[in-house]
Parts: sequence; C-alpha cells; structure tokens
Amino acid sequence: MAQWNRRGRAALAAVMGGTLLLSGCGFAGIGDDPHRPADLRTLLPERVRKAGVVTVGASFTAAPVVYRNDRNEPDGLDPHLAQKLGELLGVRMEFQDVGAFANVLPGLLDHKYDIAMSGITDTREREQGVDKDGKQINPGVDFVDYFMAGIGIAVDKGNPQGIHEIDDLCGHTVTVKKGTTHADLLSRQKTVCDHAGKPMTVMETDSDGAAVDNLKGRADAFVTDYPKVTYAAQTVDNGNALQVGGPQLQPRPFGIALRKDDQQLRDVLMRAMNRLITDGSYDQVLNDHQLQVGAIQNAVTNGP
Repeated sequence: MAQWNRRGRAALAAVMGGTLLLSGCGFAGIGDDPHRPADLRTLLPERVRKAGVVTVGASFTAAPVVYRNDRNEPDGLDPHLAQKLGELLGVRMEFQDVGAFANVLPGLLDHKYDIAMSGITDTREREQGVDKDGKQINPGVDFVDYFMAGIGIAVDKGNPQGIHEIDDLCGHTVTVKKGTTHADLLSRQKTVCDHAGKPMTVMETDSDGAAVDNLKGRADAFVTDYPKVTYAAQTVDNGNALQVGGPQLQPRPFGIALRKDDQQLRDVLMRAMNRLITDGSYDQVLNDHQLQVGAIQNAVTNGP
C-alpha cells in the first residue's frame, strides 16, 4: 500500500511514550471558515470542549488500517481519518496504543479513553455486549460506521494448498488474531471441520505481524480483514511471499466504538464523518491508502 504523502505524514505528531498525538489543525479559526462551521464543535460534550481532546484507544497491529510506520509514527486509515475529524471539530485526537487488539473494547468500557478506533467490525454481539453464545458479558457499545471490509484469506505464494474460501480451511493449520470476529468465525468453522472429519488447527496471535510469521512457518492460511490481507500480499518480502487466497467474503462495516452512555459524542462524530464524506476529505484519505473499495456513502450508527 502507498504510504501517506509528505503533507499527510507531516500533520501527524511524533510518538510520545505510549501515546500517539494527532494534531487538530485549524483549531483557532474553525468558526471563520464557511466550509467548517462552528456548529459541530458546539455540539460536543462539555467535558470534551473544555479539554480540547478526544482520547482514542487503538491496537497498532493492523496495517494498512492502523499501525506504526518505519519512522515509528502513526499511520493508516484510522489515524488519518481521526486527524481529519479533529481538524473539523477543533479538538486533538490523542491515540493510546493498547497493545493487543483484544484489549481495545475492554479498555473503552473501563473508561481508559473516550472512543476506540482500530478497524473494529460492528457486530450485533459487540453492540449488545454478548458472547458468541448469546451470554451477556458487558454493557455493549455503540458504533459510528465509516468503512466496509470483508474477510480475506492470505496464503503462501502460488496457493499450494488450494485455499480459496472458508470451507477450504478444513484439514489445515490457520492463524488468526485473538479477540477478532475472524477468531469467532474460525471457532465456528472448527466445529464444521471436526464434523466433516477434517480437523482444523487454529493458531491465535496478538498481532498481524505474528500471524504473518506463522503463515511463513507452520500455518497454511491467515484469516483477517480483506484490506489487511491485500496489504500483506503486496508488502511481505516485497510481494514475493504471500497472496490473497480468494475474493472478499461477507463485507461488514468498521465502526468507531463508544460507550452506550456517550450518545452525544457518538452523534457529533457521525455528523462529522458525514461532513468529511460530503466535502471529499473522506475519499482523499481512502485514496491515500488505496482503500477506495471500502468507501461508504454515509456514516450511520449501529449499521448491521
């Protein structure tokens, strides 16, 4: 995937310890520009307006959606969109790297940050706070949906195992990131494979990088979001090690996650995202990361 252009990268602040800062450019004069009226900032919760900051939890383990580039700077779709939202709202979007993806939503529910933006698939289970068996495990979260991405399968170059779809994973070793919808999918598929007499072995990791290492080793396939599979196929060993196993499967929305009691901030973020879509900033960000295939026509709350 293409790196950001120099102008886009320069707008991102340096890494400061475990916190990544995205500068809210245009803060001082936001009410003077007719293309960026002050109304959205005035609709922010009072605590956010006073602080001038929205804290964002993310796992920087998922290029091209959110990761650290070779200069140790925040990069990817989510940080760049967050930067644009901060410019529009006149606040600083302050990213906190939570480590493993499985930590993202628990940290949000524990009030460690205001929102979570980490390539999170909006699902009924996450909205309702239930596990895959329907058992209540937390209060649930709300989402502002901003992008569409399906499931992808990465395989070794040449696809020697002939893996193109989910059922082809039976009888193979498959790697996946913990705490993701893809891990839930493989859990269900493992039962299907067992019943078919072709057991599937699942190797869980905390990061996409570790999953790629597994794929270059014992694993026959890596299941994750389609944009991440495409990125891995294009970048790992200069594009000579991996390939996409088949077409994008079961597209679903990515969403900015918020606590259920934070509806005011949720609604402002939805309006701001729609403003970015309308004024072309959204398309610019997607183009920068070659992710136009996931573009949506308008942001919605709790889309599925």
